[in-house]
Amino acid sequence: MPGRMVRVLVEMGDAVEEGQALIVIEAMKMQNELKSPKAGRVARIAVAVGDAVGSGDVLVVVE
Repeated sequence: MPGRMVRVLVEMGDAVEEGQALIVIEAMKMQNELKSPKAGRVARIAVAVGDAVGSGDVLVVVE
């Protein structure tokens, strides 16, 4: 779903757990937390606050 980045909740190199919130996107006037699909480390953050995002865009990479 297309939306706009509102908040980034992690930083590069952070250790994250499965299900931990990574970013917040506003879509259709609702804020949605996107969560990590697995435990690991944040290898890349591909978006910044205010960026428009679309379906299928890479937002955060967890390795």
